[in-house]
Amino acid sequence: MEFRRLAIPDVIEITPRKFGDHRGYFAETFKREALVAEGIDIDWMQDNQSLSAEVGTVRALHYQVPPVAQDKLVRVVSGAIFDVAVDIREGSPHYGQWVGIELDADRLNQLLVPKGFAHGFMTLRPNTIVQYKVSAPYSPDHEGAILWNDADIGVDWPDVGAAILSAKDAVAPAFRDHVPSFRFGAVE
Repeated sequence: MEFRRLAIPDVIEITPRKFGDHRGYFAETFKREALVAEGIDIDWMQDNQSLSAEVGTVRALHYQVPPVAQDKLVRVVSGAIFDVAVDIREGSPHYGQWVGIELDADRLNQLLVPKGFAHGFMTLRPNTIVQYKVSAPYSPDHEGAILWNDADIGVDWPDVGAAILSAKDAVAPAFRDHVPSFRFGAVE
């Protein structure tokens, strides 16, 4: 596995090695030992999967607050997405900043989004399937969201036409109106 820290170094792109021949390929998409060796010791407890039929589907920007804050390990099983993490840890030198990369089923690359980050993605191909591990269960009482295209954050989303949003995501609060629930350097 190859590990690459992004401009916000707590967000990490992880790319497994692919072994291919005339039949196709084989890859270890999750290897706890490799993650631990890289200092990533997370007790993953659940896998989630979504299908987005249309290009331009946005699922963003979501997070859960303590005591059920979630680390996420995101990968694309089919298709491609532009995946984004926004630092919402009060006191962080990167507070309110975002990083984003394209995750592609052919490349097998993944994104580690730690606790204290809002997460979201936009689909770049039809019928995109996204799968991600989380370190805590979904809790509607602890979920939060920030408007996907908030001008104060300024995510540079790909131009793929009109965004397709859930009713809930379309009315998520602005970044300046969200209540900080994470403190930089604090153990969640």
